[in-house]
Amino acid sequence: MVRAMPAQEPARHSILVVGSVNMDLVLRLPRMPHVGESLIGLDHRRIPGGKGANQAVALARLGARAVLAGRLGADKDGDELLDFLVRHGIATECLCRSQTAATGLAVVALDGGGNNWIAVYPGANNELTGSDVKRAFAGGPFDAVLMQLEVPDEAVIAAFRCARDAAIPVFLDAGPARSFALEELQGIDVVSPNETEVLALTGIEVKSLRDAESAAATLMARANAKAVVIKLGAWGSLLRTRDGSSKHFPAAKVQAIDTTGAGDAFTAALLMRFLDTADFSSSVEYANLAGALATTRLGAQPSMPTASEIDRFRCASDRNGDDAKNMPVSGPGDHS
Repeated sequence: MVRAMPAQEPARHSILVVGSVNMDLVLRLPRMPHVGESLIGLDHRRIPGGKGANQAVALARLGARAVLAGRLGADKDGDELLDFLVRHGIATECLCRSQTAATGLAVVALDGGGNNWIAVYPGANNELTGSDVKRAFAGGPFDAVLMQLEVPDEAVIAAFRCARDAAIPVFLDAGPARSFALEELQGIDVVSPNETEVLALTGIEVKSLRDAESAAATLMARANAKAVVIKLGAWGSLLRTRDGSSKHFPAAKVQAIDTTGAGDAFTAALLMRFLDTADFSSSVEYANLAGALATTRLGAQPSMPTASEIDRFRCASDRNGDDAKNMPVSGPGDHS
């Protein structure tokens, strides 16, 4: 059952999200299949997803006015997704409907441990243009921009340039894993990939904290970012700032059911907290809690936590002293 948008106080921040909107077909399996194997599943569900839509819902649940710029197909999936977003308080006037491409689709295979495997058909998401983004900015002003890599490069770069011209923070959730010219985003506030995305962007396989620090330094140099935040799953996250310092933040302990969308919850909370505090460390600590909570429910958008849920979780974690095991300082590939 889809959770309704809870009653909220007036929005603290107005944030433009430039990104994807997908329908997720979630298949629950006893385990991941082997190559060539036909495996009988446990059940399946159709759940709203897409990194842009996930992050817009996450921001709305944290108290923001979230405006989503993206593209849907003129089909049943598009109708359902648009309805879901409207019911959850997302401003959808910047969502366009394609007459030539279907709504994006993601197939999510989910095993009993909460691990996932995702294949995405972009569909209408691939039609998002720089002109679409510029029109969305005309509906501002906005306090910040949040974007991902599940839409064309043209749209991502246009969003960055418009945000820079407006002198507002811009955060990049660097997923899904693919190559991207970070040099086009010189001076961006935050770049935040996970381990697989780090590998695609830098060629560095993150097996240790030193690997993560090395990758963060590379990403920062390429984008001249103010901060790089690497999402490390059960190991938490790593923050590197422009002064060259790095800090590892262990993850909170939870019983993971589905990790889909956890990174989106993390990045939305990171941005929201930064707008409230202007402090990167505090923002990463808060984002860790949001990402952990999101793994305790099935689906992407339905799992996005509210601010009150994060506050209660933080109090419980403080009482219990819950810390995930620390990431290894060095790994098999670390010879320094």
